[in-house]
Amino acid sequence: MNKTHLRPGLVTLFLFFLLPAWPAHAAARGECLSLRSKILSAPVSYCVLLPPGYDADKTRRFPVLYYLHGLGDNEQMFFRSGGWNLIQDLWERHEMGEFIIVTPDAGLSFYLNSRDGRYRYEDFLLQEFMPAVENRYRIRAARSSRGVAGISMGGYGALLLAFKRPDLFAAVATHSAALVAALPAVETGTSARGRLRLFADVFGSPVDRSFWDRNNPLELAKTANLSGLKIYFDCGSQDDYGFDTGAQALHNLLVSRHVTHEFHIYPGGHNWLYFAEHLHASLEFEARAFGSNSAAH
Repeated sequence: MNKTHLRPGLVTLFLFFLLPAWPAHAAARGECLSLRSKILSAPVSYCVLLPPGYDADKTRRFPVLYYLHGLGDNEQMFFRSGGWNLIQDLWERHEMGEFIIVTPDAGLSFYLNSRDGRYRYEDFLLQEFMPAVENRYRIRAARSSRGVAGISMGGYGALLLAFKRPDLFAAVATHSAALVAALPAVETGTSARGRLRLFADVFGSPVDRSFWDRNNPLELAKTANLSGLKIYFDCGSQDDYGFDTGAQALHNLLVSRHVTHEFHIYPGGHNWLYFAEHLHASLEFEARAFGSNSAAH
């Protein structure tokens, strides 16, 4: 749940031709499009970041990383935050393997089907969105070439999807994932009441405990087959929402199950300053997970 207040998204034409000014030699490019969803009965916006090699070799196929935004953000997360500049620099300096990055808009969905069944975002993502994207672009549609990552709410979504469907993803990486060990007390009079109320729109009001557990990455991690999944997550030690406690709980759980993973608690809060400082870690982790696939033809 990114607290940073961001300006409303700009139209694609302005975003790509005025915001950043890409150097003439840059071969990497991005585009923002929309997919009409039958499941959601609405169009869903998304952006795609294409590595330098995508246009240079028309026969080459690439791994794909689905990068999920946090609460209050949208599909333009990397352009509004400056993350695109970091990604482009890593590719230009050949410090990161090449893969396609896809960022879909998810609103306040937490990347799952809502308790009342009215908003089936998880079904949309797995049944409509991923197949459509992997058909439109030259993507190697295989588990070994598919990763998921996210920030805050997007981190929750990334872990949720990877733990539910480890057969679909080779790796998952998150920053400050919205991990909450205890069921949110959305109807209490505590200072957290306002920001926890948002859980009610997805998990029910009062929160349905059974539904919460079925979609809680901390619960899923107890039984999911994670032996072949590469896992990375970090969180700030002063996280404004206490997600560092949830991250530590996930680490402890994975250790108890002898599941290999990479975990860090770094100084910092829950904001873009923290995310920007560590964004390269999730990107490079996913690139390593793809390994030779990032150079596949």
